[in-house]
Amino acid sequence: MAHGDSALLVGERRRTLPFAFGASRRDGGTLPIAAVAAAFTLAQLLLVRPGMGLGWDETVYVSQVGVQAPAAFFSAPRARGVSLLVAPIASWSTSTELLRVYLAVLSGLGLHLALRAWCGLFPVRVLAVGGALFASLWITLFYGPQAMPNYWVAVGALGAVGCFLRARQEPRALWGVMAGAALMAWMRPTDAVWVALPLLVAAVVGRRPRSALALVAGLVAGGAQWVIEAYVSYGGLAERLHEGSRIQGGLGPQFAVDDQLRSLSGRTLCRPCTGPLPDPAVMVWWAVLPLLAAVGLAVAVRAGRTRGSLVPLACAATAAVPYLFLIGYAAPRFLLPAYALLAIPVADALFHLATTPSGRWRPAVAVLLGIGLTGHLAVQYAVLERVVHRTTSAHRDWARTATELNRLGVRPPCLLTGHLSIPVAYYAGCTSAAAFGPNTNSTESGIVGASRRVPVAVLTRPGGPPPAYARDWHTLPAAGMDIHVAPNVSGHGPT
Repeated sequence: MAHGDSALLVGERRRTLPFAFGASRRDGGTLPIAAVAAAFTLAQLLLVRPGMGLGWDETVYVSQVGVQAPAAFFSAPRARGVSLLVAPIASWSTSTELLRVYLAVLSGLGLHLALRAWCGLFPVRVLAVGGALFASLWITLFYGPQAMPNYWVAVGALGAVGCFLRARQEPRALWGVMAGAALMAWMRPTDAVWVALPLLVAAVVGRRPRSALALVAGLVAGGAQWVIEAYVSYGGLAERLHEGSRIQGGLGPQFAVDDQLRSLSGRTLCRPCTGPLPDPAVMVWWAVLPLLAAVGLAVAVRAGRTRGSLVPLACAATAAVPYLFLIGYAAPRFLLPAYALLAIPVADALFHLATTPSGRWRPAVAVLLGIGLTGHLAVQYAVLERVVHRTTSAHRDWARTATELNRLGVRPPCLLTGHLSIPVAYYAGCTSAAAFGPNTNSTESGIVGASRRVPVAVLTRPGGPPPAYARDWHTLPAAGMDIHVAPNVSGHGPT
């Protein structure tokens, strides 16, 4: 980054006024940020496509407020933020396409506001490139229009950290700190705490009680419902945390870095995470990312603005810790908050490498970086295309199974259990039940009792044996699984 730009920003910092997440009112200077956010929304609609259908976790969140099916079992680690986010659409419409468009537009707006929080801390060109780097990851594009919490934790983290850094000169930015912290805690309270740790330390060390108060107030506001629910439904906060740990396989010292590497090839959930590592071309950006972050920090130290890069890098590190060293499986979406916080220091490093101190381009370096970024984008979109195709195919199979169940007489009110019963139940309009496993919410005797009142079916993998109570039920294949339908009840059942 050019030193002239840095000096100019220092001089202008006191004149900028917070707007939304603390951005400047000088809208003309933020057009590149708006363009990045708009392109992000458009790319989601074109590349991920609204007709992809809902995934497993999405059906859980949407069913809490939707009209498609009864509410699915809501396990201890989950928070209600996503359900409230989708309620304006899901509470009256069953259209997945409409929900996807709504989330794509909302995610673009969220990125725009989060990047504006950094106006005055870095040149707008750095913010725009940082936003583009984050938005162009296949993980970001894939999860932006989904009813999932991780992208929103990332946006909240980016906005909160930017406003925290601005708050020393612009006290009104404390509202942005509070809003960002609340959004994180609303979506995933435990993730919010990990992201906030460096900010709390910085506030204490820097003797900034108002910043600490704003951060804690945001965390409390966003996480209060989750904590209250812990006492109402789980026997207390400690019990909910313990149950959440059990569902996730037991949290503790573990090494999941290699698992995250394996997930980069497009494995949306790597559990268990076995098999070879992906092609080096798929992993190279992951190896380069921390190196560029280190360059960005070195640039900031030399320019005398260490805090602007050190704080987001510290928050990125703490956000990644639980998913790299405390959990025994991987999903690429877990690291979205870390990627968002790394993006701006990395963009700063790229500009430093590609330009001279006077702001002129270094042609050779700029060309090399351009080639590298082009290759990076090609890899990201190749992985994205595979993931979208595979996911769309799986969701269509679930829809076909649901259609077959309805044809067989398993229609609402009805109950499904077994393999993939949660998402298929959503598509079929049924309740889901499990007598064992992380989503246990019933017993075998309870399922058998339900079969005397409403249509019930057990789903198994092809050729897989059903539970003992369903061995005499009618069996037939449907879209990659076997359906075992309980005997006819009050006119329902096989026809």
